[in-house]
Amino acid sequence: MRPSDTAVVHARRHTHQGRVIDVGVEDVTLPSGVRTTLDVIKHPGASCVLPISADGDVVLLRQFRHCAGGSLWEAPAGTLNPGEDPLTCAHRELAEEAGLKGTLSPAGYVFTAPGFCDEKIYLWLARDCEAVPTQHDVDEVITEVRRFTGAEVREMIRDGSIADAKTLSVLARWLMT
Repeated sequence: MRPSDTAVVHARRHTHQGRVIDVGVEDVTLPSGVRTTLDVIKHPGASCVLPISADGDVVLLRQFRHCAGGSLWEAPAGTLNPGEDPLTCAHRELAEEAGLKGTLSPAGYVFTAPGFCDEKIYLWLARDCEAVPTQHDVDEVITEVRRFTGAEVREMIRDGSIADAKTLSVLARWLMT
């Protein structure tokens, strides 16, 4: 971002500290010169990694998400630990959730909900993957880890079977390569 693209934060009133997020109200002057109050969620960031097999298939997880009201097909992903590098997080999540390790290359990043949240998810493509033991977190409910062909993924995107934004983003980057 260019300096002229940033707002000036005059004050932040903390309203809630969650396990992962910090919610507050900020008094800001926007680049346009308008002064306003914004609800802002601070998030430590995350990494999302798409495992790609030698024959071009991808691996997705079926994971329960309380806020979505059920399970979603997703690429392995997780929140950055304090001081953790996004690449380290990507390797950790690939192993923990998919039971894989591989060679990772960056595929950019996305902001999940920039109207009210600063969460930045770093996207990675994983190749040359090998199996390792999974170690799901206690609050993760992953019911299936499965390979899909490119044609299957395209159909799942078309029919709405994949509805997770970070997964759609990393799949878009993979489909453009």
